[in-house]
Amino acid sequence: MDILGVDIGGSGIKGAVVDTETGKLKTERIRIPTPQPATPDAVAQTLKQLVDQIGFKGPIGCGFPARVIDGEVLTAANIDKSWINVKVEELFTKVVGQQVYVANDADVAGLAELTFGAVKDYKGPVLFLTIGTGIGSALFINGQMYPNTEFGHIKFKGDIAEHYCADSVREKEDLGFKEWGERLNKYLEYISFLTQPDFIVLGGGVSKKFDKYASKLTLKTKVVPAKTLNLAGIIGAAMYAKTRI
Repeated sequence: MDILGVDIGGSGIKGAVVDTETGKLKTERIRIPTPQPATPDAVAQTLKQLVDQIGFKGPIGCGFPARVIDGEVLTAANIDKSWINVKVEELFTKVVGQQVYVANDADVAGLAELTFGAVKDYKGPVLFLTIGTGIGSALFINGQMYPNTEFGHIKFKGDIAEHYCADSVREKEDLGFKEWGERLNKYLEYISFLTQPDFIVLGGGVSKKFDKYASKLTLKTKVVPAKTLNLAGIIGAAMYAKTRI
């Protein structure tokens, strides 16, 4: 089944048609800059522009950088505050003119990894973390998602975890990968203690640099880099829509 997967991020809105049987892209990946300010109406219009550019008619799945429950945005940690309490599925469906299904971006990226990536078809407990500007999280057991976790926002080292070891912190504080890896290891040890996964899968841009800090990850839980890399959001969004149809 072909579904349009869309990854809505702070800097870009990316999309492609995905073959949900194989996880392969059926069209070229299109990227349009996220409008600034990224208000609900502006983002909805940009999404329509992307759908029109691809020329797709059919169901659409979107990964969105917020907690989304029953089609409504409930948090806005890294997006415009005007999104809070917006019925995002209704808005996107109305503006685009096609059915749009929306879920948390880390949840859908994790779904891509579980379906086609590093932990394909694994039935035990898996924690997926996407590490970038912040830290997104997705928790799975028996192939089922426990949606809308916010493990990047747990209290840690006197602040919240993503202010201690997100990739943006590494860049801002000019940390070497090994020094940053030691920080990440402390966080992973703590989150592993809380959730007891068999695997932790690391997504986001740092997944491509895994070899630079892997030696610092000394926790007992097996840690692996994501395989779907920057396509995880697009592939996972399409897979999520498939579960809703």
